[in-house]
Amino acid sequence: MPQLPQHMTGLDRATLLEAAAYIDSWIAFRREQHDLPGLVVAIRHADELVLCEGYGSAHLDPPVEMTPEHVFRVASHSKMFTATAVMQLVEAGKLRLDDRAAEYVSWLHSDATLRQLLNHAGGIIRDGIDADFWRVEQPFPDLAALQTLASDASILPPNTSFKYSNIGFAVLGEVIETVSGMTYNRYVQEHIIQPLGLASTGPELVPDVLQRCVTGYTGEILGVPRRDVPTIDTRALSPATGFYSTAPDLCRFAAAHWPGDTTLLSDASKRELQHPAWAIEQSEERYGLGFVAERIGERETLGHSGGFPGQSTRTLFDPVDQLVVVVLSNTSAEDGHAGPLAAELVRFIDFAPRHPGGSSSDLARYTGRFANVGGVIDIVAFGGKVFGFGPQSDNPSKVGWEFEVVDADHLRISKCSGYASPGETIRYERDAAGNPRRIIAGGVTLYPEHLFRQRYSSQPRWIGPAFA
Repeated sequence: MPQLPQHMTGLDRATLLEAAAYIDSWIAFRREQHDLPGLVVAIRHADELVLCEGYGSAHLDPPVEMTPEHVFRVASHSKMFTATAVMQLVEAGKLRLDDRAAEYVSWLHSDATLRQLLNHAGGIIRDGIDADFWRVEQPFPDLAALQTLASDASILPPNTSFKYSNIGFAVLGEVIETVSGMTYNRYVQEHIIQPLGLASTGPELVPDVLQRCVTGYTGEILGVPRRDVPTIDTRALSPATGFYSTAPDLCRFAAAHWPGDTTLLSDASKRELQHPAWAIEQSEERYGLGFVAERIGERETLGHSGGFPGQSTRTLFDPVDQLVVVVLSNTSAEDGHAGPLAAELVRFIDFAPRHPGGSSSDLARYTGRFANVGGVIDIVAFGGKVFGFGPQSDNPSKVGWEFEVVDADHLRISKCSGYASPGETIRYERDAAGNPRRIIAGGVTLYPEHLFRQRYSSQPRWIGPAFA
């Protein structure tokens, strides 16, 4: 039987809270810097949400503040729910993973097994030959259209390579209906959503949640401005991409797939789902049965991404350390994709354990966001040490500075790029209350964020001797 991931990272709650505090600040900065409509971020450790915040706007016109209770279309997250449903029916003795799907779906002309559909090795066409429903230019297929799309949709021989297929997961939904004797949507409601108490999750949008649904937005492409994307039902593709949810609900669903939680499945079934069976061409990810496995730094994670018109979502969870990270974005613009953001949050969480120290409580006098017209630096305390990050970077945890405390008003740059100022000091100048009014790093002045905004927002022209 496949084994659940094993590693030796560990999580210290105090440093996790420090990381979560900086993540909160960085996500707010990132959203503003890239002019993203809105984001929601949640981090759960064991039974606690250590961060759960909304940023920006759920709707732009008129503006509505984003909250963690806003509902997103989480798209291919649906595959984790469908895989869980299939495995429940396997546990009940109603299915076997190596059964041919055509044994349950008479109109399917394919030799693919349930296992092969679950791990995208069935060779089935991805979305059909007419898939502009992904651009909201036509309806998603109903059952009759699905039968046309999938009846002769074999592109590759089964079990030859990873070939992602939404059509394959729609077929799995039909298998669930045949075996359970109820609609797919009803089955997942009764056997997954209700047992977990997921009040804001479902396989297809319903009137009760429409008022809390975010508006999705495209990016600006080739000079065409950002535009909002209308809501659309996914119909027969619900098992592949129909689900809606919130960040707290996704955290609870992920936690149900940790060892020891038997609300949905036995640990043996979870091992089967989570085992990374297939490598993915041009990707560091591997795929299990409806679950993506990804190594981020030293941490082995599981989960899934979701891409819906105008929205991008990602859940990463570590069943060993009982950690979940969820990022939800209401734009499909490339710089707003949730996947890279979620991965960077995992790296931040693991940054402090790589740099063990002590208490950070006495280091607050050095910390903050400092800027000049050349850029921004965040000075942060993790695990009793002081670090510097460039929040404008897509991966600030990978490149940074380490500082040594010299005295109350000086830090020594103990580690940085050789192109920067290794060995030099950062000097703090403070006001009467002891708050920094500026810092001098490498001979260059940077101001606390609020003072920088005041100084340069009110100055229409350059400040300096050239324009004095």
